[in-house]
Amino acid sequence: MNRCLSLAAFLLAGVALALAPTAAAPEAPAVPGKRIVAYYAEWTVYQRKYNVHDIHADKLTHIIYAFAKIAPGGECGLFDSYAALDKFYPGDSWDAGSLRGNFNQLLKLKKKHPRLKTLIAVGGWTLSGPFSDVALTDKSRDKFAKSAVAFMTKYGFDGVDVDWEHPVSGGLERNKTRPEDKKNYTLLLASLRKELDARGKLDKKRYLLTLAAPAGPKTYANLEIEKVGRLVDWVNLMAYDFHGGWSTLTNFNAPLYPSKGDPTADEVVRKHFNVDSAVRAYLAKGMPADKIVLGVPFYGRGWGGVKNLNDGLYQPHAPNPPRGTWEPGTWDYKDLAANHVGKSRRFWHDEAKVPWLYDAKSGTMISYDDPESLRLKAEYAERRKLGGVMAWELSADDAKATLLTTLHKALRGKK
Repeated sequence: MNRCLSLAAFLLAGVALALAPTAAAPEAPAVPGKRIVAYYAEWTVYQRKYNVHDIHADKLTHIIYAFAKIAPGGECGLFDSYAALDKFYPGDSWDAGSLRGNFNQLLKLKKKHPRLKTLIAVGGWTLSGPFSDVALTDKSRDKFAKSAVAFMTKYGFDGVDVDWEHPVSGGLERNKTRPEDKKNYTLLLASLRKELDARGKLDKKRYLLTLAAPAGPKTYANLEIEKVGRLVDWVNLMAYDFHGGWSTLTNFNAPLYPSKGDPTADEVVRKHFNVDSAVRAYLAKGMPADKIVLGVPFYGRGWGGVKNLNDGLYQPHAPNPPRGTWEPGTWDYKDLAANHVGKSRRFWHDEAKVPWLYDAKSGTMISYDDPESLRLKAEYAERRKLGGVMAWELSADDAKATLLTTLHKALRGKK
């Protein structure tokens, strides 16, 4: 998952404030039997101007807040204390000891929607470097687990989502990794499960443990999937970013199925870089179906310098991707819907079950998901008896929450 954390210009000092845990109702999903999960990215309060109160919480069962970090010393800590704890919203107080920021807004949101649950995600693409050290020994695992549960309790979350991207290999080059990360990840999750259960016994509630699970064969090979499945409440399968600016040819960001016409030379990529293959692999390796929450993207990936052949699909491209919404080669759905759909030609791939846009004049090809493809993915999750659907991330949807509404309707059986 390419989770851009370019916030250096925005980070402001904040004061960590304590919050006493409050009683919570037993877990009862708003959509019976299926989870509708979405990540809320901390940095969206800045340029994106997307705040917690903008979330269409009535269409969600769980919100995962991204991200907390692993602080020096191996404990769970705040990433942006200003956004999390101190940003002032209407109704907030400047009194000493008063909580503000995103965390307070989430607590208010849960009061309005008592069945809504929130989790704190730790790590992410940019912040996964310390995980290998944290998971290395009993002492380091225990220290991190205790700190993560204390963080969760202090700020009123209902669980912890571990976003180690990725154990052994596959993340940023600067990340420290070890071959033993594979087994150590399982042990780290076991430590978290133990601490969460102990806290839950005190509070008489079930605290959740989830993880952001990779969808590429080389990365999920480094998970003990069956053992992990016995420890977590579910995994959020990141079934996107199969192709992007790093790919030799234009292709699909998140195809549901493979395409017979894909000319990619690498057989693994051609056959297994798709949603269905990833789901089947997790099932085959022992993950219970109802513990797989299928991840879908609320954004598209694209390429420039694409010649007008095959409507821009499976073509060479320029080395540098064109300007996107916030970063080169990536566009929010709301941007695509407002500024590209209708101006570029929309095509549909009946095997991959996803659309793409191609502008022959500019040579831009963009692979994305829209209401049609997301409805099919939600129906796929239903048909395969999966645990639900997860979206990355909420600010990329349009103001009407078109994509989230599509998922909500599909999982409720409404057309």
